[in-house]
Amino acid sequence: MSEAVNILVMGFEPFEQDTINPAWEVARALEGWSFESEGRTARVHGLQLPCVFGASIAALKQAMAQHQPQLVVCLGLAGTRNEITPERVAINIDDARIRDHAQAQPIDVPVVEGGPVAYWSTLPIKAIVRDLRAAGVPASVSNTAGTFVCNHIFYALMHALAAEGNRARGGFVHLPLLPEQSARLPGTSSMALSTQVEGIQQLLRTALTVKADVVETGGKLH
Repeated sequence: MSEAVNILVMGFEPFEQDTINPAWEVARALEGWSFESEGRTARVHGLQLPCVFGASIAALKQAMAQHQPQLVVCLGLAGTRNEITPERVAINIDDARIRDHAQAQPIDVPVVEGGPVAYWSTLPIKAIVRDLRAAGVPASVSNTAGTFVCNHIFYALMHALAAEGNRARGGFVHLPLLPEQSARLPGTSSMALSTQVEGIQQLLRTALTVKADVVETGGKLH
């Protein structure tokens, strides 16, 4: 029997007055999805993250302890983007322009006191973008995860993996609005849920199979 691979995909709950968040809808759609990768069966555990500083980290750590994943991908919404955007770097700062769901609004506070300034994603982000585009899914690398709860959980994830010497890969991906959200916000772009799910499925395949990221030369990813 081949070794099973556990994948953890966690998406944030709907935020503020919205009733839907593509991050959670994608994670929920992928719950229980499995695929073969290099002779092993990979299975996704899709869970929800609270839009709360601190509590989101506790939920992440509990899920990691429970499932012992080899790959962890956290998802969040970037309403101004029209592509799936894997994030390159997490920075050690919370600087919230608005309050979270617990009414907390940390300003200039480190995510982890005494932690490194930043962590790189350990996902093969450029290979992911290459493969998403090849599948017809708009994608690009992002160099900023912001300073709200998305960056907060991204940094906490990478810090936890580094602190434990965990060889699991991890990273954060921002998703665009869903059409029903964009319809209420004139001038915004959107992406169908089915396309977002397809994109994250491809992302997971690439993250498990590509060991060394590709490079970009002449405007092309190789």
